[in-house]
Amino acid sequence: MEIIELNEKASNHPKALTLVIGKFDGVHKGHQAILQTAKSYMDEANELLAVMSFSAHPLWVLKQKEEFKHKLTPDNQKLHLLKQFGVSRCYWIEFTKEYAKTTAEQFVNEHLAPLHVNRIVVGEGFRFGAGGLSSTDELIQLCNEKGIEVIVVPLVKVNGEKISGRSIRKWVELGLMEPVHAVLGRPFTVTGKVIHGQKMGRKLGFPTVNLGDVDDYVNPKPGVYLGQIGIHNEKDITEYYDVLISAGYRPTVSGKGYLIEAYLLNYSGDLYDKTVSVTFLRYMRDEVKFTELDDLVKQMEKDKIDGERLMGH
Repeated sequence: MEIIELNEKASNHPKALTLVIGKFDGVHKGHQAILQTAKSYMDEANELLAVMSFSAHPLWVLKQKEEFKHKLTPDNQKLHLLKQFGVSRCYWIEFTKEYAKTTAEQFVNEHLAPLHVNRIVVGEGFRFGAGGLSSTDELIQLCNEKGIEVIVVPLVKVNGEKISGRSIRKWVELGLMEPVHAVLGRPFTVTGKVIHGQKMGRKLGFPTVNLGDVDDYVNPKPGVYLGQIGIHNEKDITEYYDVLISAGYRPTVSGKGYLIEAYLLNYSGDLYDKTVSVTFLRYMRDEVKFTELDDLVKQMEKDKIDGERLMGH
């Protein structure tokens, strides 16, 4: 996928575009519907499917709303998912307080019109321009003046409610991985590099892999989960293992800070410095502070038995 940073005015490009605009955090089923609609309108022989997206959530940049500081899909993961859905090019906007002053007219004239765009596809409720004051009606009007078609895709709803990143974040923070899976169309997944830890799990007979580089993700509710781990090779993931995941603060061993670690149910080997993806399938129990390490080991043994049973071992 070609990534083009739009810091100032866009430059023209000879290839015609079908351009989808949005935040795309999560790349959930609502986003997927927009991408599929865009593809259905394309002349694939003569057009590229492109996305215009932002580096950070506007509500974090402008209002420091804590719930939007972390992401369902940090930038690398979002770009990887968009590529899987057929996106060939991403126009990347560094969203800042200064950029937020861009008017609707500037956005269309300076960022959209120069791109050789045949059509723009957005979701119902799309807002743009300074203060988010302009709606799809204004987008249609401004783009029509430039000869650009605008397609507005109806909201995708579950149980009568629109799918939103805010709802998915809430479910992740509550440990409700089943509805997250349902609306993402895939399990919630955290990708990071395996780092060295205190090796306490190894001492207790349950060696775990600790994930680093995951600070950008929304933190799942502290507790023990059932999941899978995928081990990355140079190009893709070719090995998966069932895992028990501990997410949280490790109060029994006086842990420092939030940590995600995984115990592989059927694996022996060294994964240090490997990139892995951990998927959260099911919340099993709360994080507990045990008074004795022996009690923690007994609970971990029970967790292992339960996990193996649920995964068909």
